[in-house]
Amino acid sequence: MWDLPVIPLLINFCGALLGFVATLMLIPAFKDHFIAANLFGIDLNKTSKQPIPESQGVISGSVFLIILFCFIPVPFLSCFVEDQCKAFPHHEFVEFIGSLLAICCMIFLGFADDVLNLRWRHKLLLPTMASLPLLMVYFTNFGNTTIVVPQPFRVLLGMHLDLGILYYVYMGMLAVFCTNAINILAGINGLEAGQSLVIAASIITFNVVELNGDYRDDHIFSLYFMIPFFFTTLGLLYHNWYPSSVFVGDTFCYFAGMTFAVVGILGHFSKTMLLFFIPQLLNFLYSLPQLFHIIPCPRHRLPRFNPGTGKLEMSYSKFKTKSLSALGKYILKVSETLHIVDVRQELDKDEEYTECNNMTLINFVIKLIGPAPEQTLTVLLLLIQVVGSTTAFLIRYQLVRLFYDV
Repeated sequence: MWDLPVIPLLINFCGALLGFVATLMLIPAFKDHFIAANLFGIDLNKTSKQPIPESQGVISGSVFLIILFCFIPVPFLSCFVEDQCKAFPHHEFVEFIGSLLAICCMIFLGFADDVLNLRWRHKLLLPTMASLPLLMVYFTNFGNTTIVVPQPFRVLLGMHLDLGILYYVYMGMLAVFCTNAINILAGINGLEAGQSLVIAASIITFNVVELNGDYRDDHIFSLYFMIPFFFTTLGLLYHNWYPSSVFVGDTFCYFAGMTFAVVGILGHFSKTMLLFFIPQLLNFLYSLPQLFHIIPCPRHRLPRFNPGTGKLEMSYSKFKTKSLSALGKYILKVSETLHIVDVRQELDKDEEYTECNNMTLINFVIKLIGPAPEQTLTVLLLLIQVVGSTTAFLIRYQLVRLFYDV
């Protein structure tokens, strides 16, 4: 498929640059249309109450799709030249089309979520449905569900282990995690697009490093998706950076997460992909008590804006102490002892109430450094993302020797 990958990659790169320019220009052009359709919100972290267009991820996502739709024949150009292709690579073609179908479905479902404001239980179903084309492509093209067992467990499990259907469950859960992990680490200007940009840059770096390896074709396939994604997201970030003139919406979070899942699964580096999600994984684990409603969880957990100082402070969840289950009380006690959650008790109208900060990485950073301007907080969180990616590379190329024969 990729006998001469330089030409397709150059065409892909040029298309990505055009996508960057298109995203920069289209977002301001469509702002009024979104506001007229009541797709706007108010930035709760600002004193201004000016309406800000939401769901702008649908624009960057649409530009991304147009680039790759036009790019579809390019990797197969050698098959259109006489004596350059013995047989058309149908498997690779199906892989490309199936990936675009999964991403397209996720953009559509994400936009539906922005318009209909779906509940969290539905948010888990959307990526599951959109990942079905991806899983079918993997089943028909590869079908390999055998993994290499890490060295410490080979005495019990042997060198290889066939997971069977559990491997497909894992891939489906990976798609759900990637989409929602970005969605729950959000709420301040530039964070969703910024973290996605860092992850995309990390994947591109990893792909380039691995081009001389045994799985070159898989990493070139990933680059075909990641390069346009990086540049369209860069155009979106330009408008979403502090002070944001647009909101990316759930559409972008779903679009970004599914794009990462596609290249991770079909590029056969899903474990490395998860390593680039270290901050999102930590945020997910920290949020678990609220996500599963062991501790009461408000609909929005973004930091609280203090108009007097112009800084963001921790937001809190307030609830009656007696309404908390035994497990919830135990979690709060342990978290308070470890100094990872700020817990307060107070009496109000003869009722005892408990307050704890909302369990997000954003609030945890504020707990560590104190109230901070929104832009400073975004930069710190993106630096954490960079540190996470650096750690991922150290694990992938150094610590991996402790578990696998490399």
